[in-house]
Amino acid sequence: MARIGVEQSLTNIQQALREKGYEVVELKQESDAQNCDCCVVTGLDSNVMGMQDSVTKASVIDANGLSAEEVCQQVENKLQ
Repeated sequence: MARIGVEQSLTNIQQALREKGYEVVELKQESDAQNCDCCVVTGLDSNVMGMQDSVTKASVIDANGLSAEEVCQQVENKLQ
């Protein structure tokens, strides 16, 4: 199953993804995202300075305003 990186504060989304059988990795630092197939972030740490240094080629999902189920659906869509 796919490996999904999820920000630490999104515990409900971590749990929902685990229940669907995904391997969930907490994103504590940038290097945690390197081997993930998809990453889920809060969007709170938006790119204020306009710099775009990518640490992963994985799809990134902004979970801001989405339910755990909606995030799971987006993850499934990105991985297809």
